[in-house]
Amino acid sequence: QVQLVESGGGLVQAGGSLRLSCAPSGRTFRSYTMGWFRQGPGKEREFVATINWSGSSTSYADSVKGRFTISRGNARNTMYLQMNNLKPEDTAVYHCAADSAAVILTTARDYDYWGQGTQVTVSS
Repeated sequence: QVQLVESGGGLVQAGGSLRLSCAPSGRTFRSYTMGWFRQGPGKEREFVATINWSGSSTSYADSVKGRFTISRGNARNTMYLQMNNLKPEDTAVYHCAADSAAVILTTARDYDYWGQGTQVTVSS
């Protein structure tokens, strides 16, 4: 049932970096829009970044712009989130998502496929 699998989360001190990966399980997402969302403790799920099927277009939440970079592998089936200059407020469970829409999507409810999430914890 899990069709996207995240990895790369962990514990890091403020100012450090992590790279999250999202890989398919059981199917391919080469032609899909993909994105990253996060949910911190006691908070609602929020948009982080999204990328179109070819990797030519991206969009970022203002809170991560300039620090995070979303990308896709050469086969366009694997997605990455490079997170630099991490802050304690970045602490959250990070989920990758995919949708068949051709346009980039920034709303969680627009995505049809989700991973189980990976925990990112940033200490002060």
